[in-house]
Amino acid sequence: MLVTMLDDEELIRLGLVDDEEIALDEAALVLARLDHPEIDDGPYQDFLWALSERLSEVATDTIEPHEQAEHLARVIAKEHGFRGDAVTYDDPANADLIRVIDRRQGLPVSLSILYVGAARQLGWTANVLDIPGHVLVLIGDEVDPVIIDPFRGGRVVDTDELATLVQAMSPDPVAAVSHVATMPNRAVLVRLLLNQATRAEAAGKGKRALTLYRRMTVMAPGHGHAWWERARLELIDGDTAAARHSLTAMLEVTRDSDVRERIADVLASISRA
Repeated sequence: MLVTMLDDEELIRLGLVDDEEIALDEAALVLARLDHPEIDDGPYQDFLWALSERLSEVATDTIEPHEQAEHLARVIAKEHGFRGDAVTYDDPANADLIRVIDRRQGLPVSLSILYVGAARQLGWTANVLDIPGHVLVLIGDEVDPVIIDPFRGGRVVDTDELATLVQAMSPDPVAAVSHVATMPNRAVLVRLLLNQATRAEAAGKGKRALTLYRRMTVMAPGHGHAWWERARLELIDGDTAAARHSLTAMLEVTRDSDVRERIADVLASISRA
């Protein structure tokens, strides 16, 4: 019980701290621990520390983004064997950092968290890059950045390949390019949980999906979509009071007039029921 309480406190803290104060890999470990209260996460924390220490050893005085990218791929992909799980892609373990570390494989977002976390420990500029249907990692600043794909062993993605990826994932590649952007830390963590939630619901595990959406709203209270999905599942679960609370919370974080009107309609229908 004590571990669960401490984890809940960590989840609440993630919702309160400024986005730039979030350490992505450590936060992802907190989220994973919620599903493994019986596991001592000390060895996993030690592993994250050892990963950055090893990176520091091989990357002495490295300042160029291309060299940083090479060292990240060497340590994480080649030495530790982390790779994308293309065979059992939808396995929930791929979005659970504890299981990702155990299995040495995961989704693009979970692997990107490992890369970005290790790079930032050394003071390098690293961000998760959101593109339609995928995430990559951007190393360096805007002057001369390098894009790498952790799902494919940290290999460099050039501009032509990036354009091909965008075109493959969007019917309107010109519009899609405008959505290619670095992700705030909290948005990355939401993406991690969202991967689990959508797969859980697709597998008929509505209560599990609801639990994950509730975690999202605690950790990222400004994320309107999570509130909407939480309310939807609460209504399916027959908990109208909880759904009303979630929709009201969503009203507080969204300024989109169409969305607000939609929320008002659902609230009205709940009151009439």
